Amino acid sequence: MNNTFSAFWVQENTDGKFISEVRELPLSRLPDNDVLIRVHYSSLNYKDALSASGNKGVTKNYPFVPGIDASGEVAEDRTSTFSKGEKVIVTGYDLGMNTFGGFGEYICVPKDWVVPLPEKLSLKTAMIYGTAGYTAAYGILRLQRELIEPGKHPVLVTGATGGVGSMAVYQLAKLGYEVIAATGKTDQAELLTALGATEVIHRDEVYPEKKSLLNKGRYHGVIETVGGKMLEALIPQMKPDGAIACCGNILGHELHTNVYPFILRGVSLLGIDSGITKMPLRLKVWDQIAGYENAFPESYYKIIELGELQKEIDRMLQGAQTGRVVIEHSANNRD
Repeated sequence: MNNTFSAFWVQENTDGKFISEVRELPLSRLPDNDVLIRVHYSSLNYKDALSASGNKGVTKNYPFVPGIDASGEVAEDRTSTFSKGEKVIVTGYDLGMNTFGGFGEYICVPKDWVVPLPEKLSLKTAMIYGTAGYTAAYGILRLQRELIEPGKHPVLVTGATGGVGSMAVYQLAKLGYEVIAATGKTDQAELLTALGATEVIHRDEVYPEKKSLLNKGRYHGVIETVGGKMLEALIPQMKPDGAIACCGNILGHELHTNVYPFILRGVSLLGIDSGITKMPLRLKVWDQIAGYENAFPESYYKIIELGELQKEIDRMLQGAQTGRVVIEHSANNRD
């Protein structure tokens, strides 16, 4: 095993600007945790783009290696929980936030963060899903607990071309749901249809003509990925016993609503935080993901190397990214 590894290194320069480069780091720069993992793949998420831009709400201290997702092989485990060479996944917790993340060829994490790779998943496919796919699967599971069932209740997905939104469209369709995909990028309708959307609408169609304390009930189930005024508009439009799985705040973190949808229609607002899921549920969600056919349209994802990452981060921050971006540590995959 080499004593150095390549990583996407983000640092603050003397002008207070954050810059990135791919550089070699000593393994000693990794935190002193239980399990050393040789990373084969990672994926790009909005939180990674924020970390790579110097957002102190995500990452407190720099220089830093972002990447909240990683899949690879165990190189060392001083607790003997995992065997050397065992294929594993790490998503969530503090990875890529304040613990060096998957944009490096190695990570070192507590054993309680590590998930054995399900048999039906490859390391690459696990990162096509990544945190986005995991979050979508967890949201769907929560809707199912509220008896939002396939064949009975169509499900609306907001922000449908984003990572979580597109993953929700794909997984809901695999489970037999009718899926209404709402997006501002209606030029991506063909991709959303290929992922399984029954109907693609412009996001503006979700807003009622006149906002009231209670609007006409239009939706039974929603995977809501953008927050802000979109979530505010949806709550009064839910049908009796409807449920919204909420997992995003791109349109804002504040929520202005009223109690009537909750006490007169029994609406449920379900918070989805994929980062802190307890391990028994985390294993269940990954097993559910592994059960899909996993035949993604080729146009849905791209495989890149570290040197191409900054360009994709810029695209994401500009709102121009669709589908999934997977980072391959090609040196690790060649060996």
